[in-house]
Amino acid sequence: MSKISAVIVAHNEEKKIEACLQSLHFVDEIVVVLDKCTDHTKEIVQKFTDKIIEGSWNLEGARRNVALNAADGEWILEIDADERVSPDLAKEILAVKNFPPCAFTAPIANHIGKRYIRFGWLRTLGVTSRQTMAYHGLKHYHEDKEVHPTCDLNAEIKFFRNPIIHFVDEDIFDLIARFNRYTTWRANDMIANKKVIGGKLRGAASIISRFCKSFIFKKGYREGWLGFLIALLAGLYPIVSYLKAREKLANK
Repeated sequence: MSKISAVIVAHNEEKKIEACLQSLHFVDEIVVVLDKCTDHTKEIVQKFTDKIIEGSWNLEGARRNVALNAADGEWILEIDADERVSPDLAKEILAVKNFPPCAFTAPIANHIGKRYIRFGWLRTLGVTSRQTMAYHGLKHYHEDKEVHPTCDLNAEIKFFRNPIIHFVDEDIFDLIARFNRYTTWRANDMIANKKVIGGKLRGAASIISRFCKSFIFKKGYREGWLGFLIALLAGLYPIVSYLKAREKLANK
C-alpha cells in the first residue's frame, strides 16, 4: 500500500500551525521545513513529527523543493500552516492511494477572520484553487522568485471536490500587511529578473483592469466593502510592486 506524506513550509507560525497539524492525523508522514523561525513553531511541530528541517531560504521555490525531496511517501500533500484539511477532504485524499501516478488540484476556501470570502480573489492575493497533491518526483518548483513560484509538473491533473480551509488573514490589518509583504517580495523578484519596466500610463491601465476583474468579473462586489478593498489591493499590486522596485534601485 502506498503512503502519503504531508509537507509544510513555515516561518514563525506558532499561532496557526498546531491546528493544521491536527488536521493531518490521517497521513503516514509529516515533513516540516522551518525557514528562519524565531518563535515557538519548532516546539509545537515536535509534538507531531520528528522530521523537521531547519534553514534559511530567500526563494520560495527552493524551500518547497527541500520539503518535496525530504518526503518518503509515494504521494505528497502540500499544505500551509494557515490551512486545514476537513474530514471530507481527508477521505478524498486517502482514496488517492488507489490511483496511478498523477496530481490533484483542490478548491481553496479563503477566510478573513471567521468570514468565508468566496469572491474577488486574484492570484496575487489569494487563489480559489491550487495544485496541492502529486505523486513523488512529478513536481519541481522553479527557484527564481521570492513569492508565487511556478513549477514543472509532469502529470495528469485531477480534482478534489472538497476544499482546503484557508485562514488567509486574521482581519483587514493583516490583509494590508500581507499586501505590503507581497509587493516587497515582488519588487525584489522584478529587480532580480530585470523586469523593472513600464510607466505611469501602463500602471493606471493595469489598476483599472485588475480592479474590474476582481470586483466585477470575479464578483467581489458580493463581499461588500471587503470585496472592494480586495479589488483595490489587487489593482494596486503591480504598480506598488513596480514603484517599490524603482525605489530600491534608486537607493542602491
